[in-house]
Amino acid sequence: MKTIDYIPTSKIERATKLVQTGAKVGVNYLKYYGEKMVNSDLTRDKLNEDNAEDIYDGLKNLKGSALKVAQMLSMDKSFLPQAYVEKFSLSQFSVPPLSAPLVLKTFKNNFGKTPHEIFDEFNANSVNAASIGQVHLAVKNGKKLAVKIQYPGVANSISTDLALVKPIAIRMFNLQGKDSDKYFKEVEDKLIEETNYLLELKQSQEVVKACYKIENLVFPNYYPDYSSDKIITMDWMTGVHLAEFKNTNQEVADKIGQALWDFYMYQIHILKKVHADPHPGNFLVSSNNQLIALDFGCMKQIPNEFYVPYFELIDKKVIDNKQLFSDKLFELEILRTDDSAEEIEYFTQMFYDLLSLFTQPFQSETFDFSNEVFFQNIAQLGERFSKDTNLKKMNGNRGSKHFIYMNRTFFGLYNLMFDLKAKIVVNEFKKYQD
Repeated sequence: MKTIDYIPTSKIERATKLVQTGAKVGVNYLKYYGEKMVNSDLTRDKLNEDNAEDIYDGLKNLKGSALKVAQMLSMDKSFLPQAYVEKFSLSQFSVPPLSAPLVLKTFKNNFGKTPHEIFDEFNANSVNAASIGQVHLAVKNGKKLAVKIQYPGVANSISTDLALVKPIAIRMFNLQGKDSDKYFKEVEDKLIEETNYLLELKQSQEVVKACYKIENLVFPNYYPDYSSDKIITMDWMTGVHLAEFKNTNQEVADKIGQALWDFYMYQIHILKKVHADPHPGNFLVSSNNQLIALDFGCMKQIPNEFYVPYFELIDKKVIDNKQLFSDKLFELEILRTDDSAEEIEYFTQMFYDLLSLFTQPFQSETFDFSNEVFFQNIAQLGERFSKDTNLKKMNGNRGSKHFIYMNRTFFGLYNLMFDLKAKIVVNEFKKYQD
């Protein structure tokens, strides 16, 4: 794979790159509509493929929060055209790495020493590159280690990148002015946290200590002596990325799926803090079919005032009780006191349809995530809302800021469970309570 010798870090450089990407997308649209005039049966598939290619190519060299947005979008399989999902999914664990000279320079700038002064062996060619950092294989005292090095300039460019993306997002999601600031602030704060590797080190050790007892789930050990705010060192874990895991044994699928489900339910309901980045690049399957969990940079604290009403809406009795349902929607800021009667009626029905579908896995003792009808219904619902002209006229500021990462967690988890085709026991995690 081609390596990168330089990452644009200044506001002007990054803005220029995004403008160039936008220009390419504009040309793709002109080309599409020109061909459409000649061939009325032409679908948008080729347009989506060209746009996905150009957008990803533009973002992959910027790294950082720009690429992280693509990674987040790739998890929403039901709401994005397949071409975007396939291309953006590459950002999860397969992007062009930094060149070896830039790696060595970055390491010394952040650690004060070269990697060869610290480790017995160090491979300057990355084995895994993602949005914020890339991983290198090292050896110390005969033990294989994974050394994650953050890309230069990533932390300092977050605010700039989001400022560039904000006007586009406001138009796409019909957000209303200053009221949208809380959502962007939530994303910015989380991205800034992800660039603090000392915080990630602390969070990783806390998660490992709390969740080690979950069956068929394993973690690497972490090494503070070989870590800093831009470098983190852990055990080298061997396995197959969850996205590339091929399995025909239902018992194995259920075993791994149960471990994944229990891991998330235990965090959410017991720890009230969750690994809010459930994409395939953060999980491996070992040779003995155990789930390996990696990368705890993105952890979402779940405040009680949000947790209680959010999970009360899992209860079918609450969903089907008009007054209780309305009360919870107001409590979660989905409905607002300044809404018109039309907006209240519209969003009440919208979220009733959404929650009636999305909470199905919690309505029985077990749930089969190989149920294609369930996921087809999610896709159809997404398509329905994407084509709804009334929705585009409504104030898009809906829900507490905490929805961003909680919904992302469940979208990602559901997609991983569907890929595994696992059947799980919903409340199995409770046996791990102290």
